[in-house]
Amino acid sequence: MHFIISRQELAELLSSLQNIVAQKTPVPILSNFSIEALDSRLIMTATDLTVGLRCVGSAKVITPGSTTLPARRFAQLVRELTSSHLEIVVNDKDIAQVTANASTFRLHGLPKAEFPDLPDLTGATQIIFKQGELKEALYRTAFAVSKEDHRFALTGVFCQLVNNTAIFVGTDAKRLARASISFEGSSELQNECIIPIKAVDEILKMLTNDEEPAKVSILEDKIAVEANECIVITKLLFGDYPDVDQVIPKQSSWVVLLHREELMSLLRQIALFITEDSHSVRFTFTNGELYLNANTIDIGEGRVSMPVNYHGPRFDIAFNPLYFLDILRRSKEEIVSLGFTDPYNPSLIVDGELTVDQKALPNPLCVLMPLRLNEE
Repeated sequence: MHFIISRQELAELLSSLQNIVAQKTPVPILSNFSIEALDSRLIMTATDLTVGLRCVGSAKVITPGSTTLPARRFAQLVRELTSSHLEIVVNDKDIAQVTANASTFRLHGLPKAEFPDLPDLTGATQIIFKQGELKEALYRTAFAVSKEDHRFALTGVFCQLVNNTAIFVGTDAKRLARASISFEGSSELQNECIIPIKAVDEILKMLTNDEEPAKVSILEDKIAVEANECIVITKLLFGDYPDVDQVIPKQSSWVVLLHREELMSLLRQIALFITEDSHSVRFTFTNGELYLNANTIDIGEGRVSMPVNYHGPRFDIAFNPLYFLDILRRSKEEIVSLGFTDPYNPSLIVDGELTVDQKALPNPLCVLMPLRLNEE
């Protein structure tokens, strides 16, 4: 195999693939990138046997062929080089010679025949999304996915396909994010699956913010997303996903409009006064004012306030400020609405203005579980 490629293009390909490579594995080949030079294309693949990613770049292929090279060292080497183009020659013993200007390096690889093939997608059901819409829906939900491995079904983004609508949900049982978008495909298609968060992260990096198509292929135990000369293929998670419709408030007794940037600033300030053991901030609503208060023995006390459109009796509720911040960072509007009924049941957070008697669920939406109120 012999090819010449732009160093920048190769660096971008390697950067796209690097997070897929298995970090600690008893199978040495999984620590390598698969590289195939064919026609004027360089096809690179990484897999950890659960998530696989294949990307295609352009190269001047002098002699077609294939090999695998150690991912971490190859990527680091390419990053450190300053030459605009690299010449790579691989012999029949899978030793790659990398030439950059007057510098020459040799890397020992492994045969491509040992590298596992990506799953076959024959017979998959295919649907089409707009890339920007799919990226936004995943971005607005993936952050709420559980980080705790023992809640296996919650460590991925839940996807439900019905009536040409895809509903995406992420939750860790303390917060919930939901977004829905339309897709092109059979109107009779109905499906439910849980996409591992590692695959979702790679899909997010692959997609752009435009209306170009993203092709999604669905099988019983796997899903693939293809866009921009890349394809992510992942096994699906198995397990019973909770019925999130029971958690989402259908109505709120009170709706308060909050200036997003101002509230984010106050939450960052007040979060300095919480600890890992005590991450509760008291939200106190009085006529025209919201007070945030955090008080811990080890650190001290913080108290901030901002004007709001609340008019009613004093109302106290407690939230984790870091979870609230996560939601606000992904909101797009200048104003967000907080809908609540009492200090014990889930509260609703949405972009823009929400009404108390709103009939349809907003899209997207977030739900935040309140914490136990500490005695002042």
